[in-house]
Amino acid sequence: MELELKKESLDTYVSGGELVLTQEETAETIVPDYCPDIARIIHTSAAAYLRSQEVREGRAELSGTIQVTVLYTPDGEGGVRALEVAMPFTVESDGRAFPDCQLLLAETEAEAPESRTLNPRKILTRCKLVSRISGYRSAPLTVCSDVSGDACVEKRRETQRAILLTQIAEKEFTFTDTFRLSQGRPGAAELLGSRVTPCVTESRIIGNKLLLKGVFTLSVLYRTAEGGCCAAGGELPFSQILEVEGAPEDAQISLRLRLTGTDIQVDEDDPEGRQLGVTLYLHATALLRQERELTMLTDLYSTACDMRCEVSPLSTISFLETTTRRQTIREILEIGVSADSILSLSADCGQVFISREEGTTVLRTAITVRALYLDEGGVPLSVERTVDGSCRLELPEHCVVRGEAVCPEEVQGSLSPRGIEVRFPVEFQVEAAQETSRMCVTAASLDPDSPKDTAAAPSLVLRRMGRGETAWDLAKRHNTTVADILSANHLEDESALAGERLILIPKKRI
Repeated sequence: MELELKKESLDTYVSGGELVLTQEETAETIVPDYCPDIARIIHTSAAAYLRSQEVREGRAELSGTIQVTVLYTPDGEGGVRALEVAMPFTVESDGRAFPDCQLLLAETEAEAPESRTLNPRKILTRCKLVSRISGYRSAPLTVCSDVSGDACVEKRRETQRAILLTQIAEKEFTFTDTFRLSQGRPGAAELLGSRVTPCVTESRIIGNKLLLKGVFTLSVLYRTAEGGCCAAGGELPFSQILEVEGAPEDAQISLRLRLTGTDIQVDEDDPEGRQLGVTLYLHATALLRQERELTMLTDLYSTACDMRCEVSPLSTISFLETTTRRQTIREILEIGVSADSILSLSADCGQVFISREEGTTVLRTAITVRALYLDEGGVPLSVERTVDGSCRLELPEHCVVRGEAVCPEEVQGSLSPRGIEVRFPVEFQVEAAQETSRMCVTAASLDPDSPKDTAAAPSLVLRRMGRGETAWDLAKRHNTTVADILSANHLEDESALAGERLILIPKKRI
């Protein structure tokens, strides 16, 4: 006779795998006819824009473009010019990386870009592309919480705090605005480079809408009408709405905002060149989690007849913590010459490496700091240095930790007798999770035609609790109930059974 189990079903997602892929991208580029010959390359920067991410039969497929900006001094002319290089890329994993996954979260970064001249009209560009990919699959969670039926069936029920990923929402959107140069700076004749960093500052759920707000930190390098170089920066606020039907307002929100393209131009209608038209293309992903207390049926037995009980492991996230730790970096970039002025500064964080040291979790990253400056003769030069960033966190030993490091603000710098002194914050964005597994009942049946023969069993057993043994173990082993054991020992709570105490275990009367 099959027993009727009370079941609760929940729609959830679980991680289906994580992968970091690296590859080198190279391109040979001919200088366009409208650009002068290259005399010397000053600086190379790159940004990777991921435009497509798909998973097919367990294989991750990514595609996008690396936008490279090469700054150089032209042959026979003064000042600085810029050459834009677009490098399309594709990334593929093997077919076993993300089995049964329906959704990918991916980020790509272009690291260590460099260019060299093959001749005054041709350059070779290369950089390392790093892709960090996470897969998610739908995993409906079914929990057996109770059983109805025979009064001779004993059941053990346990509660477990669980944090469930219940919804993943995505949206592509476009941001358009005008950026105005401050009155203290000259107008722009030509943009030489730009850098955009998105940052979400607020998110909340109202009804079926997820509202998010933030700022784009924008920095630009441009050539003035007089041929000089100038830098400017500022913030552009933004807001956006994602549809999250059925999500509770107290859901935990984890947001990822990824640039998929930028278009920043000097406004042709502004004769002074003080306005820049800014268009940004973005992909937003929101992971919504709910905290639930699950009641699980973990064991069954019958004191009257034979029972068949099937169990299987049920895994849930029992601990989840997201935190941000900020570290301020101060370094001297030694340049070996006397500098007249700083044109631009940037800092890029690499992959975060995680380790356990002396009982704490340590996160480390390598930060590439670059500076473009003018020497005393007005010659543009660049310097690059790698510095280390790290932070320590008190986290449970066996949790899974994911980390990312970003530089959320503009790098500040000043000239010093030793070189260029730079100051900037690094934020370690950390997510730690711990999984708990319980054996839970999935099916059970009674055989009324096979009653238990307890005639030869002693009417009373006197013994101590074994190491690691529970009252449930005692009752099940001796075919009685926890309530009967407590009653026979005149106790109200199971905790009093522990220790060296002798325990009376009565025979169950059927």
